[in-house]
Amino acid sequence: MSRLILASGSAIRREILDGAGLAYEVIVRPVDEAAIKEAMLADGARLRDIADALAEAKAMRVSRQEPGLVIGADQIMVMDDTLFDKPKDMAEARARLLSMRGKKHELIGAVVICENGAPVWRHICRTKLWVREFSEEFLDWYIETEGDALTKSVGAYRFEGPGSQLFEKVEGGFFAILGLDLLPVLDYLRTRGIART
Repeated sequence: MSRLILASGSAIRREILDGAGLAYEVIVRPVDEAAIKEAMLADGARLRDIADALAEAKAMRVSRQEPGLVIGADQIMVMDDTLFDKPKDMAEARARLLSMRGKKHELIGAVVICENGAPVWRHICRTKLWVREFSEEFLDWYIETEGDALTKSVGAYRFEGPGSQLFEKVEGGFFAILGLDLLPVLDYLRTRGIART
């Protein structure tokens, strides 16, 4: 059986793989995500291609040095044709949440699996989420409850926690919202003998 490596420091991605019962290692090598995004935006790249390139860069960086199947993942948020990064601080997280109130945004997620320094599998998914018209009282409670965790997510929410209360409707899978669309990944890992058939 091939070695499985997650090229991500994301706690939720680890929880997803743990929950699926997979044996894997975490190895993270730094990638200049900002430079990749900037160059691709300047070239007029499609947003889905940016998410895909970021996931591939993370997996490739590890795969060039480590044997096995390396999972790289990335997720970007788009609202009103604007691409967002993770909030830098709590003030920006609050402003982000307020700007999302009553609006739809999209999460574009990509997963790329590399082996021996080359991509062998990729998957891209889009999820649409509608944020409800929440009250200031709710927002204050939510920010106090979640704290700094809000700066770890591009949308300033944790859908798997109290952040689910922000939404009135979603179109897309639960795991995709969390940042690792698990079911297609498991399908591929079964073909490689890593997940049980």
